[in-house]
Amino acid sequence: MVWAGIMINGRTRLHVVANGTMTGQRYIDEVLLPHVRLFRGAVGDKFVFMDDNATCHRTLAVQDCLHSEGIQRLVWPARSPDLNPIENV
Repeated sequence: MVWAGIMINGRTRLHVVANGTMTGQRYIDEVLLPHVRLFRGAVGDKFVFMDDNATCHRTLAVQDCLHSEGIQRLVWPARSPDLNPIENV
């Protein structure tokens, strides 16, 4: 799996998560806490996090982590082409 943050005036480095299955806890440990939390801190209160509906992104542990970090998540309708951020890069 690869992960990167994209915004209007910039992006993060590409982060490669290798070896094994991506679980909710692994997503928290290897993506949310080390990358998303810092990215949110740099952007500030207007930060809105957007991910897709992958199973590892929708676990209760991930929802609790985002809530405890004060990270607002954009609701992503299933199979919606309107919310594909990579098309705007």
